[in-house]
Amino acid sequence: MLSVVVFAPLALGLVLLAVPRVPDRVVLWSWVAVSVADLALVVALWIGYDPVSGIGHETNLRWIPTVSAGYHVGVDGLSLPLVAMTAVVFAACAVYSLRERRAVRPYVVLFLLLQTASLGLFVALDLILFFVFFDVSIVAMYFVIAGWGHGERARASALQFFLYTFLGSLVMLLGFIGLYLAGGTFDIVELAASNPLAGQGVLGGLVLLALVVGLAIKTPTVPFHTWLPPAHGDAPAAGSAVLAAVLLKMGTYGFVRIVMPILPESWRQYASVIVIVGVVSVVYGALVALAQTDLKRMIAYTSVNHMGYVILGVGAAGLVAGGAEQARTLAVTGAVTQMVSHGLITGALFLLTGVLHARGGTYDMAAYSGLARPAPRFALLFAVAAFASLGLPGFSGFIAEFQIFTGSLGQAPVATAIALLGILLTAALFLLALQRVFLGATEVPAGRHIGDVTAVEATAIVPLLLLALVVGVFPAFLLEVVEPAARAVVELVAR
Repeated sequence: MLSVVVFAPLALGLVLLAVPRVPDRVVLWSWVAVSVADLALVVALWIGYDPVSGIGHETNLRWIPTVSAGYHVGVDGLSLPLVAMTAVVFAACAVYSLRERRAVRPYVVLFLLLQTASLGLFVALDLILFFVFFDVSIVAMYFVIAGWGHGERARASALQFFLYTFLGSLVMLLGFIGLYLAGGTFDIVELAASNPLAGQGVLGGLVLLALVVGLAIKTPTVPFHTWLPPAHGDAPAAGSAVLAAVLLKMGTYGFVRIVMPILPESWRQYASVIVIVGVVSVVYGALVALAQTDLKRMIAYTSVNHMGYVILGVGAAGLVAGGAEQARTLAVTGAVTQMVSHGLITGALFLLTGVLHARGGTYDMAAYSGLARPAPRFALLFAVAAFASLGLPGFSGFIAEFQIFTGSLGQAPVATAIALLGILLTAALFLLALQRVFLGATEVPAGRHIGDVTAVEATAIVPLLLLALVVGVFPAFLLEVVEPAARAVVELVAR
């Protein structure tokens, strides 16, 4: 059933390409249908998964036997939450895109390809399979930004995104080849069990560098983040939502799935550097976001900030000498929870900015004022998403950040204390944005009318925020799945 979940969107995309003259409404609703069906199958996978059993719903078939690469897929507590989050976000984007009118069939086919690539990457247990899905996502997102982005800058932003992230994938591939030469296989499970680069300090450090750089570009962390703001600023709303909610997690997921378990010795050796990178990303991302006048770019920089918390958590888990195993497990659990939380909340925020742009034609906050009066439901949804993003108790962001800070404090007290400033800065930037756009006398761009959210838009956005609330209030169903897998990663790192 896991392979059905992964390839059902691609199958629909091929059908849409093969059948001529399909009405646009049929194309859009078929995407909604397959996304909802995929989500239902993921729920069934979640119900049928036993967290203490390790990898579940596993398939391992020969693919390229000459290099010991196979079609090896499965889920555990690291991947299943991200698979579920991905299914939710794509279903929301499918509903949101019911309003799309430009070149609908290629638009939907590209998103269906993105959906398969994203789901496939999170279930891949083979490095070559991981790499294939990684690169397919880059190609599909390039065409989404270039074809349906805003204005003439969209193609330049798409090209910058492609070159940056494709370069990262090539560097990452060099690291994968290094792991193969050392371990004789591309199978992630076998490599994690064998620890092929143990005791090989220089070689292990070089492979670690290749993997970290490739994944850090995708995440992105400072200083590899410069492709992100223009890509987000010029992408269509659904593209930005998928880019932030799903594609960025491919980088952070690669750290916990590949780098930490397979290169434990090198990860421990350079964990302090990872922690520093995480803290710099937290503070820098928040400060630059605070200085933005473009609402969409502001939210894009908050992604650098929030992914910095993830890097802090996984880095702290490598500081074995700094604290107990339980604290390090908590840090990794918080990092995975933050990936899920950020996907839900920031996905909603980018869809909301799309609502604003559809009415006003610009993301410039100076062009708006007092929108709470003509669009009260839009103002309410944006306020809820903003407070969720800054980590207000009751939402998933608080659960994630609390675990990261608690798990990291013993290992890296100074770095954790500095990272706490990121919460204050995030609160400031969102409160300022709410004040500028929604309070005061009503002002809108000339010739524009700002209407409230439609039923279709609300149907896409509200479930994302409700899920963030559910995780924030009742986190046990998620944490009980993540924690055993996080503990297993910590044990592998401590070898």
